[in-house]
Amino acid sequence: MTTTPQDKPKTASRTEHKKPAAKKAYSDKPNRSGSANKPTGKPTTKPNTKPSNQASKKPQSRAYSAEAHAVKAKPAATPPASTLHPRNPHQGRYDFEVLTKAFPELAKYTITNPNGEPTVNFSDAKSVMTLNKALLAHHYGVKLWELPEGYLCPPIPGRADYIHQVADLLKDNPALNSNDVPASGQRVHVLDIGVGASCIYPIIGSQSYGWRFTGTDIDPVSVNTAKAICQANPNLKNLIKIKLQEDPKAIFAGIIGPEDYFDLTVCNPPFHASLDEAMEANALKETKLAKNRLRRGQAVAPAPKNNLNFGGQQSELWTKGGEVAFITKMIKESKKYAGQVGWFTTLISKSENLKPLIEQAERIGARKVTVLNMKHGQKMTRILAWRFALKQ
Repeated sequence: MTTTPQDKPKTASRTEHKKPAAKKAYSDKPNRSGSANKPTGKPTTKPNTKPSNQASKKPQSRAYSAEAHAVKAKPAATPPASTLHPRNPHQGRYDFEVLTKAFPELAKYTITNPNGEPTVNFSDAKSVMTLNKALLAHHYGVKLWELPEGYLCPPIPGRADYIHQVADLLKDNPALNSNDVPASGQRVHVLDIGVGASCIYPIIGSQSYGWRFTGTDIDPVSVNTAKAICQANPNLKNLIKIKLQEDPKAIFAGIIGPEDYFDLTVCNPPFHASLDEAMEANALKETKLAKNRLRRGQAVAPAPKNNLNFGGQQSELWTKGGEVAFITKMIKESKKYAGQVGWFTTLISKSENLKPLIEQAERIGARKVTVLNMKHGQKMTRILAWRFALKQ
């Protein structure tokens, strides 16, 4: 298989033939205390003026073509630097004044760091939840967003980056876009595998691009909660449909009907193979957060035992065999729906899992496989995308 260079996009992070333009660095974890620009209207960002060594580095999303196999594609041992997508509104420092106007309850959880800047305690689940409500209210017009206790409260900037990255994949389809910009409007239909109680990908995608979404989940509580969120917000209810996946062993089967067509699928899979693995990963994250606070001169309160500050149920965090087993199953099942989906995509958390999953997509006949790298602070994630048609 050969690796093909990519075209440099005018406003986005990826096309097929050239490296994309560099973008601003950002963290998948909610920022310490900075905001983002609203997509339209008056800017709300307070830019960080500190120099960044990463700002000059270009993201290296790589495209793989299964048309030739003279050179076997291999992911880089050390992931290349990538930065925040330019259309992602969550850039710079959170503007707490603007966010508090959008969601006044945020004032109760706003604290001041040693530099005198407003922030929240990211080890406290209630603080994180309230910040998310403010972000959703300000940037996406979502006024009512409630999650059951213990369910995953996703970091919104990183989820938004996924949506904007995969939007660029639609630029390959001349029937859906013009002037080299991603397609928008209800003609684009997206399937979210594992929508979760938060309904976060459909919220961001529908409000950023006007896309229609179908969200699926095997958990009835998540399905009912996502439905309630959509019904409670007029700007969501006509764009998002939520369906229960009744077969927990299936991914697309029972969801994609004979007459359905989806331009994209998106997925934030369960990354871990067990609860113990999930708790170990969360403990490591808590330790890093504590070290960062100590370095900034902030007090560190001990985290509750077995605490998941972002929450999460079993179906959201872990599955037998971890993400490799889940995504391998997804790739195999996708072949049956090759003619009904433009691009299949999924998030991958561990770089070592990338190579076997690329190879799996090649084995089942995917004609194009693309990896989109995203860097959020010190955290590197990547999106694996594949399709069965050379052209959409």
